[in-house]
Amino acid sequence: MSADRSHESRDGHVLVLDAGSSSLHIALFPADGERVADRDASEPPGPAAVAELRNFLSEVPAPAAVGHRIVHSGPHLTGHTLIDARVRAVLADVADLAPLHVTPALHVVDAARELLPDVPHIACFDTVFHKDLPAQARTYAVPERWRAEYELRRYGFHGLSYSWALQRTAQALGRPVDNLQVVLVHLGGGCSACAVRNGCSVDTTMGLTPLEGLVMSRRSGSLDPGALLWLQRRHGLSTDELDDTLHWHSGLLGLSGTSGDTRDLVRARAEGDAAAALALATFTLSCRRGIASMAASLDRLDALVFTGEIGEDQPEVREEICSALTVLGVRGGLLVPELEDLMREGHRRIDQAVRGVPVLVVATGETQQIAVETRRVLGGT
Repeated sequence: MSADRSHESRDGHVLVLDAGSSSLHIALFPADGERVADRDASEPPGPAAVAELRNFLSEVPAPAAVGHRIVHSGPHLTGHTLIDARVRAVLADVADLAPLHVTPALHVVDAARELLPDVPHIACFDTVFHKDLPAQARTYAVPERWRAEYELRRYGFHGLSYSWALQRTAQALGRPVDNLQVVLVHLGGGCSACAVRNGCSVDTTMGLTPLEGLVMSRRSGSLDPGALLWLQRRHGLSTDELDDTLHWHSGLLGLSGTSGDTRDLVRARAEGDAAAALALATFTLSCRRGIASMAASLDRLDALVFTGEIGEDQPEVREEICSALTVLGVRGGLLVPELEDLMREGHRRIDQAVRGVPVLVVATGETQQIAVETRRVLGGT
């Protein structure tokens, strides 16, 4: 790319495409970073979503670059990068590490490159934030052959969300990022926690795939591997059955039998639904376990930070997590900011600020971070 073209791409509008297994979020950002338009496609990634993208593009200024959220980079891509034929082939090869996320994202990449062939397309990875995990945090206790030949290791995810939340946390506390030790918690359809020491991820609850770690909306989170062997041997469950159940029918949905949405479960619990109560209790215990395990990788805890759809908009969940974390110096009795205020301000401290560890909520910023990283790849600041 020529220097002139790079400058044009960096300073023009950035189109952000965030594709999930059943959703596509589209947004457009000018150079000042303030979103000028966005849309959630009414259909999952596929022909209908592509038509919606085409309609969106017909209504907004022409983008000078496109940033794509790609959940998994695999072992060979360690930074956000321009998508060319080689990178596209690498991503196809690692799609089975996060098939619910990477496969639909690649459908959107292909469609967008066809619709916008003359602008740079940048892959922004959730795994990059964790690329320098210490050896002891990224290594599974399995034979060397598995680790070397199969490249079996822990990657970590939600990195774009964590990057955004970390910067907002530093602003809120008035401290430099490189002097913070915090636990960040992303709670949404997928859930994870991360330990950050002096600006770097040093531990996280997700591993090789986005299935490990905390209980999630429909995903199981960590499960005794012996249980999976037992289900296969004793009950004859196939790999496909295990895959489908653990990704789509477990987590909060599997526990409650009715919903994977914490808002539904809070209402159902109030009406006496015992299964909803168990789902919420199991979920919040899983979160506390994850937070405590992340704190074990730090020297001190400067703040506990919530983000993600549940993290920013479910005060009952935040309260139940924090009120039972006194062992870490975290306390309940949290303030409940209005969601509109949080979205406008971007972050809010919610502990009583009398004693104990600061607790913050940061409005989810994956989309904005993709725009930031896209410009950075193209030579921006």
